[in-house]
Amino acid sequence: MITRRKFISRAGLVLAGSALDRPVSSPLTASSLHPYVDPLPVPPAARAEEMRTNPFNPKEKIPFYRIAMREVMVKVHRDLPPTRMWTLGGTFPGPTLETRVEKGLIVEWQNRLPARHFLPIDHSLHGAGKDVPEVRGVIHLHGGRTPADSDGYPEHWVVPGKSQTCFYPSQHGEALLFYHDHTMGINRLNTYAGMMGMFLVRSLLEENLGLPSGNYEIPLLLCDRILRADGQLEYPVSDKPGQIWVPEVFGDSILANGKLLPYCDVEPRLYHLRIMNGSNGRFFRLSLTTGISFLQIGSDQGLLGAPVEQKRLLLAPGERADLLIDFSTEAGKRFEMVSDTFPVLQFRVGTVTRNNQHRIPEKLCEFASLAESKAVRTRRLTLGENMDDVQRSMGMLLNNTPWHAPVTENPVLNTTEIWEFVNLTDDSHPIHLHLVRFQVLSRRRFDSFHYQQTGELRFTGPLTAPDANERGWKDTVRCDPNMVTRIIVPFEGYTGRYVWHCHVLEHEDNEMMRPFEVLPAWS
Repeated sequence: MITRRKFISRAGLVLAGSALDRPVSSPLTASSLHPYVDPLPVPPAARAEEMRTNPFNPKEKIPFYRIAMREVMVKVHRDLPPTRMWTLGGTFPGPTLETRVEKGLIVEWQNRLPARHFLPIDHSLHGAGKDVPEVRGVIHLHGGRTPADSDGYPEHWVVPGKSQTCFYPSQHGEALLFYHDHTMGINRLNTYAGMMGMFLVRSLLEENLGLPSGNYEIPLLLCDRILRADGQLEYPVSDKPGQIWVPEVFGDSILANGKLLPYCDVEPRLYHLRIMNGSNGRFFRLSLTTGISFLQIGSDQGLLGAPVEQKRLLLAPGERADLLIDFSTEAGKRFEMVSDTFPVLQFRVGTVTRNNQHRIPEKLCEFASLAESKAVRTRRLTLGENMDDVQRSMGMLLNNTPWHAPVTENPVLNTTEIWEFVNLTDDSHPIHLHLVRFQVLSRRRFDSFHYQQTGELRFTGPLTAPDANERGWKDTVRCDPNMVTRIIVPFEGYTGRYVWHCHVLEHEDNEMMRPFEVLPAWS
């Protein structure tokens, strides 16, 4: 069960806080637009400016990129005026960074944003007070095994005119990662404004499988937004006195690679779709209106052991999935990819293919499940919510501990731990750990009221194994209401301070984030 409270904008709403004064029009209903009049764009490839010395190997030169945070106007639909967005690299999504396993790169993220924010800041949130600059940015590579000083720690933001330089060693397997803003207290606003893009790590293993590539590999960044009738982004505010923050934001305009209701021309053959959920809070439930199934071959951290056949894909914010879709049986047809009742895009299948040579591998990679006996420690961590006297959310907490409290999770480098997430709320929370990849062990329903009264776990259902498409390496896990979700985590890579948090960005910005520190083995 996944429950969601829906907050929508209101016609005539004047944004509070630091938002710039501007005329406000009625919210747009996506169904009022002509659908499928714009082709699905492919985000541009990032281009390296030069080669620089590898910080970890002075004898090696690696690509150096310079990507600016900047405000641009983006045309999201033929019949709408351009939309004001904050982007990385001047496009939405930002340019795709691509590398190979263990082939590092360096990115200088330059802040060239305006002096004022155009979305409503709640200065009561921790780290977003009036004592810090209104416009700030820091970029995190989601899913990257990255040194701590390049991870995009939420408090390491830069202001306009300054930059942040990050080294990404790419010392992990093939995967679709993504980069996005991670600024303390305003991450939800910067990301909603458009500050994200994709990062592809490729490998020889992936290439040897003969998967569709080139024009037959489609990257697909999906996110929902609230758009006004004048084409501008709307971000709702609370009706609670003295508060701007709302617990979740959902829009009925689904953008696919930055376009609203686009179409995608495909040939009648096998395609490889690389999908990520870039929404602030929406869980996508993706299916095809013809009813045909598809194969999932990868998740957050790369290939699964074998393909998993599905007709509907559940994708939480921050999660990714690699799909194989065979259009060869649908020649000449037009049909949609939808999420529940929301249209996402239309596929237009031609009648001729230039290359009908394709095969679906029965086995993808060698995958070994980690034994629980490898864990040196088990941590029980609660996911909670503070409510006021009329049951409105006042904020979220991990393990009942605010952000600024001392670090309580101190794993040792090259050890393995089990983390148990005890969800005491009515929401599903996608929990993301920086630096590491992990495996999902199990879920089990429990009596939440009894736990909150006594601290004792009283289980009310059987132990359930992870879904078939979760049985690979992950970096974000769906933690459902009144369930204990268990993961096993090898802490590999680097020492230093990182964070773990809910990837519903409104939750993350209001205390549902905590630091953890990886200690050296001799500490």
